Amino acid sequence: MITASRLLLPLGLALLTACARQPSSLIVQQQSQCPLRLYSGQQVVLTLPSNPTTGYRWTLQDSAKDVLHSLGPEVYSNPEDAGLVGSAGQSTWRFQTIRAGEGHLLLTYQRPWEPEVAPAQTFDCRLQVK
Repeated sequence: MITASRLLLPLGLALLTACARQPSSLIVQQQSQCPLRLYSGQQVVLTLPSNPTTGYRWTLQDSAKDVLHSLGPEVYSNPEDAGLVGSAGQSTWRFQTIRAGEGHLLLTYQRPWEPEVAPAQTFDCRLQVK
């Protein structure tokens, strides 16, 4: 019986540690989810509605490079069941936090050939990484 008690304590501590871990990734789809409180090493997946057939594109204006590292370029996808040419889809970016600090993730949605025209949309999210 003493051997079983000695095994249960470390097992219990291991389970508590696993439960206390922060989520490894956070999915962000709306401005209302901001500001974001993140942890060092955590991944952030940003998904925004997009329709490049209209000429509009999301442009990364500020990538919060002091606290975030890009895990690749923007990936555009549209729902396969839409079946309509020119139907809207979504643009996705993946980042990983690299150190504690603060920053802003800022993207604008506009036509690249019209830089003097105000963006149709703006995504501005304050980040705090612990």
